[in-house]
Amino acid sequence: MDQRKKTRVLRAVVGSLSAAAVVAGCAQFATGSGNANADALAMMKSSFKSRGPVTVEAILGQDEAQKLCSRYVDAVPENVARQIEEVELKSIKPPSDGKYLGDWKRGEVVAQNGVGMQFSDKVDGVNGGNCYACHQLAPKEISYGNIGPSLFRYGKLRGNSDAIVQYTWGKIYDAQAYRACSNMPRFGHNRVLTEQQMKDVVALLLDPASPVNQ
Repeated sequence: MDQRKKTRVLRAVVGSLSAAAVVAGCAQFATGSGNANADALAMMKSSFKSRGPVTVEAILGQDEAQKLCSRYVDAVPENVARQIEEVELKSIKPPSDGKYLGDWKRGEVVAQNGVGMQFSDKVDGVNGGNCYACHQLAPKEISYGNIGPSLFRYGKLRGNSDAIVQYTWGKIYDAQAYRACSNMPRFGHNRVLTEQQMKDVVALLLDPASPVNQ
């Protein structure tokens, strides 16, 4: 490969990675020259090795929603956004026992835990939700991200009607069902969290006894 082609491929790689949401297999690649993207993918496939729970397929693979989000990385047309949301909404599965609320205390553990989906983790290990990386939740935690909206007093402000409970579950299960190309990981869709973990996070957000609602 001559130097000019190497430079073109490397630029495509950098552009792809900067636009990627790699967490939980949510890779999204920036659009550009078809040849450059093909060369970039070929280079990454030959360079990356599957290790632990992190596989080349999970990093570089894209489902239809991810492909559309990559194609319209700057601005998703409204009709495309509605298409993504409709498809993703249909993929949401309710809890197998019909019960949406778990234990908020366990939910706080899930929210605080950032372990999982890394090459150094065990393949059969339990992942965390790492919710505080993007959201404010309980007021006692002063270290939190602001990529996502504050969830402090989530249940106190919204109540706990069946509609709110099911929406909260759905948002955790697959955020793209409600906002196409959301940065939020699709915790249920991509099997990042277990059903019980998602129930516990729903409880953390909605239970009146939860510190989130104090």
